[in-house]
Amino acid sequence: MSVLRTPGVHPFAHFDVPHLLDAHARDRAAHPFLIWEPFEGEGRVWTYAEFADATRQIAAGLKKRGVKAGERVLIHLDNCPESLLAWYACAHLGAVAVTTNARSVADDLTYFASHAEAVGAITQPRFAALVKEACPDLKWLAVTESDNGTPPEAGTAPAREESFEALYGEAAEAPLRMPDPMAPVGIQYTSGTTSRPKGVVWTHANALWGGKVCAMHEDLRPEDVHLTYLPLFHTNAQSYSVLAALWVGASVVVQPRFSASRFWPVSLKHRCTWTSMVPFCLKALVEQKVPANHSYRLWGNGVAAPPTDDHFGVKTMGWWGMTETITHGIVSDPHFDAPSMVIGKPSPAYEIAITRDDGTPVAPGETGHLLIRGIRGVSLFLEYLNNPEATAASFDDEGFFITGDRVTLREDGYISFADRDKDMLKVGGENVAASEIERVIMSVPGIAECAVVAKSDPMLDEVPVAFLLVPGGEAAAPGSLKNDVMAACKKGLADFKQPRELYIVDELPRSTLEKIAKAELRKILDADG
Repeated sequence: MSVLRTPGVHPFAHFDVPHLLDAHARDRAAHPFLIWEPFEGEGRVWTYAEFADATRQIAAGLKKRGVKAGERVLIHLDNCPESLLAWYACAHLGAVAVTTNARSVADDLTYFASHAEAVGAITQPRFAALVKEACPDLKWLAVTESDNGTPPEAGTAPAREESFEALYGEAAEAPLRMPDPMAPVGIQYTSGTTSRPKGVVWTHANALWGGKVCAMHEDLRPEDVHLTYLPLFHTNAQSYSVLAALWVGASVVVQPRFSASRFWPVSLKHRCTWTSMVPFCLKALVEQKVPANHSYRLWGNGVAAPPTDDHFGVKTMGWWGMTETITHGIVSDPHFDAPSMVIGKPSPAYEIAITRDDGTPVAPGETGHLLIRGIRGVSLFLEYLNNPEATAASFDDEGFFITGDRVTLREDGYISFADRDKDMLKVGGENVAASEIERVIMSVPGIAECAVVAKSDPMLDEVPVAFLLVPGGEAAAPGSLKNDVMAACKKGLADFKQPRELYIVDELPRSTLEKIAKAELRKILDADG
């Protein structure tokens, strides 16, 4: 079992997130930090000094609303400047920002707000009614003026007292507090193999670790411009992009979401030099004409040197990381060429183990379980919120975090990703637990048992498919069963979690322990193409 160590001496002693921002606001006051590129309306640029001042003003407004250090604020937003302003304002005040997936449904939000004991929430017009209904115990709600730059639909614009702008107070009323690096700063809910997501708690030291180590891995420099379109409620955008850029005093260009048609125009406009990729975006960009005069020098992706590097004229780094690791535990080196499609080698910031089922280390050429060891609260997450049992179960007896991923150790020392816990799906870059979908499906009468597995998809990598066990099979099933299941899924699950296909069966393959043999179900899907 892992024992929490609170290190007295670590790289971030007497330092935390607002003090990092304050240092750049002082030393790089006029340098652009946040550049907002909406799909509609005017963009805006915040220099380091302007961004730091805005976070102080919002922190003062949060304080006026009664938010205290250690209390949690729900931030339910698609990518927009307010998402970052709110997160850093919470950090300034000592509050904890709970960033939630903007595609969440009411049931998700009810759970997030209740589990995190959120005192208030910040959202946008499109989600305001949903947040109010799903989170009745919130003391206050602040709503942005637009939906990520798009004017709100009629009747959804916030009242003045409920607007995000009403949060702004006097910066002097929220002075820079003493640094507290081991205090919590953020919570992200991540899908696990249990029925409910787990709240991953980051400390200020975790966030600083993410910024410093990501910047080191990515060879970021103060003159870099990092294009960010992946969701700001996820680790990739929060840590790999924004915190990494903040650490070195670079600039971040934020878009509402990925847009293949806008990618190159925005990249050229701001002379972007860095971005994080995921397979879905890469596939979409192949269809776009690549400008010869772009400024990109590096991209990051789940694999190094994909075959598309020559097409784009950009070197791609490979990496592997999780919300719990804050940054990359395995990464390729930008100064050396890596074999195509590897994720890299162990980062010097962590200890990596790859083991067989019996716990012994794998030999070169073998595939095994990926484990990672660091310092909780600094290089690894602090804990799962309100879940000490899950926290303890996530570490082995030697203090290694059990990732649930399997990787292959190559003869040349590089590591390739093999597969993940088979009850986890990767849908367009989103982690989805099969058990989350199964829980909703089993709320529909007439189903004895169900099993959700991944089916390969050319654009999204994987999509969920559900097998429904009904005694007597399809002939005995109610005629409306599939429609009832899809209706329940649309109500209880975000769109990317909803199954794409339903199969009604009269039996499910079993393992020797009578568990559902999901590997056999995957074979059926593979055979069907």
